[in-house]
Amino acid sequence: MTPIERLFTLFDQTALILQEELHCTYLEAVAETGENVFHGDVLQEEVSELNQRRLKQEYKQIQLDGFTNEEIRKAFQLAVLKGMREHTQPHHQMTPDAVSLFISYLVGKFTANYFALTILDPAVGTANLLTAVLNHLQNKQVKSYGIDVDDLLMKIAYVNANLQKHPVHFFNQDSLQPLFVDHADVVICDLPVGYYPNDDNASRFVLKAETGHSYAHHLFIEQSVHYTKEGGYLFFLIPNSLFTSDQAPKLHAFLKEHTVIQGLLQLPLSMFKNEQAAKSIFILQKKGVRVKAPKKALLIELPKFSNKQAMKAMMHKIDEWFVTEKKGL
Repeated sequence: MTPIERLFTLFDQTALILQEELHCTYLEAVAETGENVFHGDVLQEEVSELNQRRLKQEYKQIQLDGFTNEEIRKAFQLAVLKGMREHTQPHHQMTPDAVSLFISYLVGKFTANYFALTILDPAVGTANLLTAVLNHLQNKQVKSYGIDVDDLLMKIAYVNANLQKHPVHFFNQDSLQPLFVDHADVVICDLPVGYYPNDDNASRFVLKAETGHSYAHHLFIEQSVHYTKEGGYLFFLIPNSLFTSDQAPKLHAFLKEHTVIQGLLQLPLSMFKNEQAAKSIFILQKKGVRVKAPKKALLIELPKFSNKQAMKAMMHKIDEWFVTEKKGL
């Protein structure tokens, strides 16, 4: 078994025991067992003595120090994905792993000259995207914030970050309310797409709808720009329909006023069930005194991530763009 398989098996088998003992969903049990693994003990008092012994025996067989952060992240992610399939809710969706890794690569390129930085993910979910990025910024001093309104996802995110020893500051709140976070050098966000139900709160935003509910993804973009430092970068996973909706002209005007577009990278259509669900990585830089727009934005249609030859050629193209634009190199 690979290290990821060994660790996934531990999370899976122990979660199944806890699911039965605690009469909860598998997803909730994954969060509970993750916390147990971190502490090396069984924290749930209601677990029977027999199963406490079984669980402790299982936990003893695994030493987290023997695994890399990426192995821990991927194994925990597999268990969470299994739970999400049973417990499907539209907002319980995880950023695909290949996309998380590619965004990590891009964040690394754009922040190559940073020694220390602050990262914010205002729709952190299970913290899979955030921890993937943190794992690829190992030589920097990083302060990070994750915000989500969903209690269960927040518990999973907290456990996920603990297992990987990332000291993330988590806030369980509506991300579109005022935030108690430092302004960030980098914002990463897999944008929640849909309508925002709180019209009163939406009325504070420039990108509010004139009538009816506002688009949550538009408000998330505005909120993110607001909490980014001058010259800071924003990496959004956006629906390809972002600029064709009825409220797109307003969004376009807002972005033109406050940001510089650095790039738009279209993800391969083969990753999505249908063309309507397709997404792209949208890279912005908040305007500031020293910020210059690139002569040419990075506009790319990405090949399949499994096509190593095509990906290698694409990475070379991106490297060349950085050299030409003198971005972070």
